[in-house]
Amino acid sequence: MTTRRRPQIASHRGGAFLWPENSMTAFRETARLPVDQVECDVHLSADGEVVVMHDATLDRTTDARGPVAARSAAELRAVRVRGTGGEGVPMLADLAALIRPTGLLLRVEIKADADGLPYPGIVERVLAVLDAAGMRGRTVVIGFQAPTVAEAARAGGLAGVAWLLERPWWRALDLPGAIAAARAHGVGEIGLHEALVDARVVAAVRAAGLGIGCWGANHAPSIRRMLALGVDVFATDDPPLALGLRG
Repeated sequence: MTTRRRPQIASHRGGAFLWPENSMTAFRETARLPVDQVECDVHLSADGEVVVMHDATLDRTTDARGPVAARSAAELRAVRVRGTGGEGVPMLADLAALIRPTGLLLRVEIKADADGLPYPGIVERVLAVLDAAGMRGRTVVIGFQAPTVAEAARAGGLAGVAWLLERPWWRALDLPGAIAAARAHGVGEIGLHEALVDARVVAAVRAAGLGIGCWGANHAPSIRRMLALGVDVFATDDPPLALGLRG
């Protein structure tokens, strides 16, 4: 039988249902809420700065086009994020400085480049930004690529490291295989889409000494289900709704 816990709520991309995703506007609004974690996604600029952006390209969420990695940090700051009234693309350092005075945890998803390959040196650069802000111990690093999260786990000093698994990998590995792989990489948490999480998964992951997190809990039914299952953390695009349902 699953032991119920009080799940932590992570504001996914700063609360993407309510504010422009991965924008300083979204992060400022999230920082006013009694959530537990603020989730973002990061890439590298052409000059090696850690950029807050979900996609590997600028096309969907900004007034520019092309790969994030093709522009310098200064050039990206001049690119405007849609819906923000003219804000530039934020750097991880900007977000870390905003969150540092609060009691919130950062949840940083390290993304792959436009070709689906890891950015060389991105883990080291993310950690350097966190260290400069005094935020390594208040950050959970997450990602879909096992080598990336394994490197973060080896570095140590983080609040946590989570390996995210999409449906094809989850089906290929199955539950025991996923648990074994996470433990082999020294990763302390498995993250799944909420549709893949049930009482059997929660119990098995917990029995292995790992945490269980999820994303995609964006509406009342899925949020209530995650609360009932007692997952460790769930990322939601509607943090005020999740807070209200958690009570």
